[in-house]
Amino acid sequence: MANINPGDFNPTTMFGVSHDEGLSNFSHLEDDTSHPDILTDGGDLIQRRNYTLIVDRSANMIVVDPTHDITLQAILEDATLAVATHCERLDLKGIDLYFYNNSFQYCDRVTSSRLPALFRQHPPAGDSQLAPVLQDAVNRYFHHRRYGESKQNGEIIFVLIGTLPTDTENVKQTIISASKRLNREEELGILLLQVGTNLELQAFLISLDDELESLGAKFDICDTVTFDTINRATLSEVLLDAITE
Repeated sequence: MANINPGDFNPTTMFGVSHDEGLSNFSHLEDDTSHPDILTDGGDLIQRRNYTLIVDRSANMIVVDPTHDITLQAILEDATLAVATHCERLDLKGIDLYFYNNSFQYCDRVTSSRLPALFRQHPPAGDSQLAPVLQDAVNRYFHHRRYGESKQNGEIIFVLIGTLPTDTENVKQTIISASKRLNREEELGILLLQVGTNLELQAFLISLDDELESLGAKFDICDTVTFDTINRATLSEVLLDAITE
């Protein structure tokens, strides 16, 4: 499992964009041809998956991260667009998207071109309650599986998070309960991607990586990573870690 490795987040060097220019467009980015991307070069295990994004829109996202001197919201918007753009290459119909704080909103078939407007429609507000939205996403997957509507290789749920949830124990139980409903480990992966460098959040994410099996999880379906870690490895490798470890 991936470890949390705090480090400098530099959106300009990482994505080739500046936050002064607003929400960025990553469609021009090219993969490093010297490092094949398994997502597009034959990675059948994850090409036939569904992709869901859960995005933190709690009030804390307007806070300036002291390490990076930009708001968590600015980091989150670029991170969301980066992940959505990668997923879009695999699933042309778009992705399932949730915005959450003390409640949540669901949007389906979202493409990267829709994201700027959706972020404007869901400004940061309220607390961070992750368990209800995560439970809804998990239930949606099992509903699709029951009626034969899930994809051959299941689903990956991304959680883009910058605030420590107020319901940490419920989050753990949601993931543990989901694991017990799986037929095989690879059919569902939950990948929590931290934006910002909140130490309490990092500690919580590490506990999700390290403790859930000892607390009763059937499979280790949860992985956590910070975006500075993704800067040192391709998103493809992070996704593979989430579904194969």
